[in-house]
Amino acid sequence: MASIAPCASGYNAVMVLTAVLMPAPEGGYTALNPETGTTTQGETVEEAIANLREATELYLEEFPLLDAGQPIITTFNIAEHAVAPQAA
Repeated sequence: MASIAPCASGYNAVMVLTAVLMPAPEGGYTALNPETGTTTQGETVEEAIANLREATELYLEEFPLLDAGQPIITTFNIAEHAVAPQAA
């Protein structure tokens, strides 16, 4: 989940969230925040992150998160036959 960084006054000033960016088939990037499930896109990495930040801020206005620690990010394997063949 989100990590909330305390500021000098003791109040929580900044939430550190995760952004996962994937190249989109049509170009640009799809961006996902796994802590909230918000997803968006952008033509560049910078635009995708800016759009994700905005979407996540709007989401959190309605559905605040409780701090539950840092996410665990890992990878996993799938059978090779499940991967789409590349065009020749």
